[in-house]
Amino acid sequence: MNAANLPILVVGAGFAGATCARELADLGFNVFLIDKRSHLAGNAYDEFDSHGILVHRYGPHFFHTNSERVFRWLSRFTDWHFYEHRVLAKVGEYFVPVPINRKTINILCNINADERGVEKYLESVREAHYPVRTSEDVVLNSVGRDLCEKIFRNYTRKQWGLDLSELSPGVAARIPVRVTDDDRYFDDIFQFMPKEGYTRMFEKIIGHPNIKIELNLDYRHIKNKFEFKHTIYTGPIDEFFDFAFGRLPYRSIRFEHEHIANIEKFQPVGTVNFPSEYLYTRITEFKHATGQRHSGTSIVREYPCDEGDPFYPIPRTENESLYKKYRDLSEAQSGVTFVGRLAQYRYYNMDQVVAAAIKSTENLVRRLICE
Repeated sequence: MNAANLPILVVGAGFAGATCARELADLGFNVFLIDKRSHLAGNAYDEFDSHGILVHRYGPHFFHTNSERVFRWLSRFTDWHFYEHRVLAKVGEYFVPVPINRKTINILCNINADERGVEKYLESVREAHYPVRTSEDVVLNSVGRDLCEKIFRNYTRKQWGLDLSELSPGVAARIPVRVTDDDRYFDDIFQFMPKEGYTRMFEKIIGHPNIKIELNLDYRHIKNKFEFKHTIYTGPIDEFFDFAFGRLPYRSIRFEHEHIANIEKFQPVGTVNFPSEYLYTRITEFKHATGQRHSGTSIVREYPCDEGDPFYPIPRTENESLYKKYRDLSEAQSGVTFVGRLAQYRYYNMDQVVAAAIKSTENLVRRLICE
């Protein structure tokens, strides 16, 4: 086959792969999109459970972004349901807002302060830790030791299997601290859920005549059997290189789904965190986010673990150093582009993955045009 007519192989039908595939298809390229799972949408995959409630099989995904470009791009493939996510944490006998806000501080610190009073309280309890090397430094600099122990320490250990002092600063830096009563989990401009679900949105993203998709197909089974113009790889970068420098550490999650009949809502907000109690980190109730009406409800409990599908790159200095070895190998691969959370070993949000995929595709197209 003439090289100009060869398809571009896209490995992985999650946010990164589907975005790249659609961008390329819209520009006239033929795309062969594969995924080793039996479904589209990667970890954002949702479906109706046996009771008719739309659930996220791989844990909750709440879309939020400040990028108008990303929001407009996805809006081509879905209508939206407005939803601002809220989270409570069970600390002793109390359920308090997370991220920490004025109400959280007043309840857990046994004070009764206005916004200025909360600012003064935080100023009085902060511990100066400079230079900032770990997430513990970030938290102690921000809210002091008492709130660190009540909200962050044990939850982090359950989530990551590591202490705050063992994680890079970026983990804790993702979580704001507010002195107002704003109890939204995110403060992004755009906070919505795909009206018909993520899977339906993905079906529309890849619904292009230039995209051929095959599920239940592992990249390793075809990489040496067919010829492609270029490969876009969104899987684990260490696996691509047969773990040449050893395995990159990832955190996985075991999900325990449950349906509860004859109860409209199980909990007052979409997610309740459990920093110190139980083996699971949180319970999410899907109907809060989807707006679905049903006489029963479905929830999921999350049990972070070391074994299983890779979900979260573990942000530590030594892991970043190991990743850089793989990144150097990847940069020598002129025929392969690496994009996405696993391929770039980055704790990306969904919108960040879409943005990275669009940028990577633009760069690739410029290269292909020049060849």
